Amino acid sequence: MNLEKLNLIPWLRDKVDPEKLHDYKIARVTAVNKDNFVLNNEKNEVFAELTGKFLFNVESSLDTPTVGDWVYAKYFDDDSFAVIHELLPRKSILKRKTSGKKIEFQLIAANVDTAFIMQSLDSNYNLQRLERYLAMIHEANICPVVLLSKSDLVSLEQLDEKIVAMHSAMPDVQVLPFSNLNGSGVDAIREHLVPGETFCLLGSSGVGKTTLLNKLLGENLFKTQAVREKDERGRHTTSRRHLIVLKNGAMVIDTPGMRELGNIGVESGLQETFSDIVELTNQCRFSNCTHLQEDGCAVLSAVEEGSISQKRYHNYIQMKKESAFNKRSFLERRRRGKNFARLYKSVQKDNIKTRK
Repeated sequence: MNLEKLNLIPWLRDKVDPEKLHDYKIARVTAVNKDNFVLNNEKNEVFAELTGKFLFNVESSLDTPTVGDWVYAKYFDDDSFAVIHELLPRKSILKRKTSGKKIEFQLIAANVDTAFIMQSLDSNYNLQRLERYLAMIHEANICPVVLLSKSDLVSLEQLDEKIVAMHSAMPDVQVLPFSNLNGSGVDAIREHLVPGETFCLLGSSGVGKTTLLNKLLGENLFKTQAVREKDERGRHTTSRRHLIVLKNGAMVIDTPGMRELGNIGVESGLQETFSDIVELTNQCRFSNCTHLQEDGCAVLSAVEEGSISQKRYHNYIQMKKESAFNKRSFLERRRRGKNFARLYKSVQKDNIKTRK
């Protein structure tokens, strides 16, 4: 496997420091485990760890490698083990808020060209959840494509209704229905898998991501599980993010199912996802309109008239508040962390002077 096939060229060609190639090799992160990473260079895959200096300079999870990242690494023991020294610049980074109360980023994948958002045409189908995915993807300047799995469960009329509903709110998003059961639509997905580009599979558990990946690979390489009958919720088959290279040279990053999708600071992502609402804000009577209760609010008028649905409006307001609150909390925590780091370094310097 060569570096060109792993998508180093053309975007990163000019970003590589030739001087560093005397000491390090360039590799791509293909998996992230709890205590180590898996790297792929032009030869094979090996386990890797971070240097102590790398770890010392990490201020948040944004500074750590994730699947799809390019790194400078040094290899040992006949290239059977590696140590990561530095990250190369990222073309894109997919990230979300960690689940639970902690305000921190969780990295999903880096250097992605196209993100496949998969929803199944059963109880999993949810436009508000799709809007959350789109905000995250647009924020990263990644091209989104919606995959509607289990198309065999609905009639053509029902399928058309769902696609029309999507396009009425998101006219520019591309939608590809397919069925893992009878194979319809899978070839259309294959046509999107351009050699040398990186794709990411996103969606809840049980929508068929792993089954689709096996079909694209042409073999049942990854384990699949059926959804629970009582609530149609999926079981987590994929337990970690990992990058797979297809036979044609396209790369697919498979991800575990997401049951919670919080966002931090996705202002531009919200603007693009809810462009119809954002355009209306320019027509409001007051420039500082909150679009909650003011007279002369063009957004509220559109909701009353029915041109903007109540669900879409409420999702926009909720995500906007959530994104802003999480961003403030994250920046405040990071500021406190930097102040502590400065204090620690100052104490260390004083200790050294005292010893002298």
